[in-house]
Amino acid sequence: MRAETSRAEYCHPMTLRHTPPFRADHVGSLLRPPALLAARQDFAEGRISSEALREAEDVAITEVVKLQEGIGLASATDGEFRRTSWHMDFIYQLDGVSKADEQLQVAFRDASGETSFTSAALKIDGRVGVGQTIFADAFLYLKSQVSTATPKLTIPSPSMVHYRGGAASIDPGVYPDVEGFWADLSAAYAEEIRRLGELGCTYLQLDDTSLAYLNDPAQRAMIAARGEDAEHQHLRYIRQINEALKAKPAGMSVTTHMCRGNFQSYWAAEGGYDFVAEALFGELNVDGFFLEFDDERSGGFEPLHFVPPGKMVVLGLVTTKHAALESKDDLKRRIDEASRFVPLEQLCLSPQCGFSSTVEGNRITFEDEVAKLRLVAEVAAEVWG
Repeated sequence: MRAETSRAEYCHPMTLRHTPPFRADHVGSLLRPPALLAARQDFAEGRISSEALREAEDVAITEVVKLQEGIGLASATDGEFRRTSWHMDFIYQLDGVSKADEQLQVAFRDASGETSFTSAALKIDGRVGVGQTIFADAFLYLKSQVSTATPKLTIPSPSMVHYRGGAASIDPGVYPDVEGFWADLSAAYAEEIRRLGELGCTYLQLDDTSLAYLNDPAQRAMIAARGEDAEHQHLRYIRQINEALKAKPAGMSVTTHMCRGNFQSYWAAEGGYDFVAEALFGELNVDGFFLEFDDERSGGFEPLHFVPPGKMVVLGLVTTKHAALESKDDLKRRIDEASRFVPLEQLCLSPQCGFSSTVEGNRITFEDEVAKLRLVAEVAAEVWG
């Protein structure tokens, strides 16, 4: 919609979407239910077997798929219930990637203060590859549980293997030329994506905080301080993702999700999409962009004018960071504002990030989560039909 279009003209049967991303969608992770958290704790302390933990995960995933379909969402994830974190559970399964001895501290903050996320760092100490199809069993179980929704798998983008450690994490004995690392990384992802296609995956999301972080001058300063080209790193990442997607399976829709950090309702970076927008929207070969727009940290909608015809933008207008429920009128007004820069036909609606990027989850309740997802579905129906 452009400025002269009234909201009465929003709803039109031609706006229905049958391929991802959908008008009402969500990023992926969901709050872990108490029974699953208890099972994880029991497993960690040796009281139950890995098989018993798997059974607890299966039960929780079956229930959460029914929840998503009951709300009316056209896509369903497994909530990332088998993971501890949204990205490292995948990255550590790549051949050539190992946990480093040192601890990685990532600074997060919110309006009231600061905290930090501690994770084992990674090192590239072998040739990067994909010996086994990562998350294959998880996807197949999800696929077996859906009845009306399209099963959606989320994995970290290739950029995330590099962003946390940079060139210093790559063993020069393995990769004396960094171009060899990049070639192997993209090839590994291409093979993973090919295999997922063979398993029947038609909706894949590449989660990538780096492409949002790089809009923040403080993040670019951090990259420059470790001797890398902060002003052009997003261009490298875009090229490598495109290489990974060059031969993506026919019939598979691929989106990317970008946020500025999501850990127990804290965030890590700020800044609008202006710095990366032209290259990101114009060159990244994905079908849609999940974008964080839930508060002033994300800037305005102006960078969306770089989005070309045919690419979808999923507006992350509903926050997962706190319980307060957005009003329908406010959401429709913001969709209206965004449609001044990219046509309404190319827009969708979702929460700005997952509800539980790590196993701990954000500082909201299950009831809050359901209300937020239901709000997304209802507003999308009222806007697009």
